[in-house]
Amino acid sequence: MTDEIRKTYLQAAEKAVHLLATEQVARRWETESVLPGMSVGGLAGHLARSVLQVEWFLDGRVVGAEPVSPVRYYARLADTSLPDSALNVGVRARSVETAAAGPAVVAEQARAAWVRLTQRLGMESADRRVAVLHRPGEEMLLDGYLQTRCVELAVHLDDLALSVDAPCRVPDAALAVAVDVLVAAARDRHGDQAVLHALARRERDVDQALRVL
Repeated sequence: MTDEIRKTYLQAAEKAVHLLATEQVARRWETESVLPGMSVGGLAGHLARSVLQVEWFLDGRVVGAEPVSPVRYYARLADTSLPDSALNVGVRARSVETAAAGPAVVAEQARAAWVRLTQRLGMESADRRVAVLHRPGEEMLLDGYLQTRCVELAVHLDDLALSVDAPCRVPDAALAVAVDVLVAAARDRHGDQAVLHALARRERDVDQALRVL
């Protein structure tokens, strides 16, 4: 599992690095993305953080807290579909902070981090933990955290590519990880009966049970 998820993550991160460096992204940096209320630059900053944060979290101080699973990481999120929720306001603020450096710098920061991670991830142990810096005191196993980054990369590679009319295919392995994690999070949040309705009886899907993000 360790080698497989790390390889899958690095493949998806490489796609992000390449997309961030395109002229299409730089040219439309200040324009609206496909996500209401978020510019292309903000979306690019958010995508870049799925590369940058892995290094930041690896460098954070861990204290031995019970690790949060990737499924619980998403299942417990509240108000994900509300643009003005505390969760989404925080995401946008961190994304804009990253994007403030401009398209060339963001692209280069992401590329340099990815190059370092191609070496570093291979040297980290299977039980390596990382600190979730935006949730002080919280930790995850590195491989669990990389699963959440596969979710973010799969979702936002698609968002950014659509925003700038650039071809970008998310690697199949990363898509599979993203779907597995999000469906498991939906089951955790709503229960199997609700997820079954969402999959097979949409007219009874009163909770939009498959909508995790």
